[in-house]
Amino acid sequence: MDVKVTSRDVGEQTVVDVVGEIDVSTADVLRERLLDLLEHDRTDLVVDLRRVAFMDSTGLGVLVGTLKKVRLLGGRLQLVIDSERLLKVLRITALLQVFTVRTTVEEALAG
Repeated sequence: MDVKVTSRDVGEQTVVDVVGEIDVSTADVLRERLLDLLEHDRTDLVVDLRRVAFMDSTGLGVLVGTLKKVRLLGGRLQLVIDSERLLKVLRITALLQVFTVRTTVEEALAG
């Protein structure tokens, strides 16, 4: 399965919608979109992962790398996850303590 990454600006924030699987063969699509947003001064990101069916360590690496860049730029990165499966991956890798995770895009935009 492929991954589809789109984004939309909501005021000063940018919502990045991700659909599909994020693995070694598709992670570059997500990485390039996130880097492009940062290069265009979009540093308040909400990454909606609710329609991600699978994510491997490559996908986690993209998110961690993006978080580091966002923080260096003084921005913010929030993840939207409503799947226990993805939350479990973040919990096991101790990344749940690193990321701000919301259950809805609306909650992330308000936070």
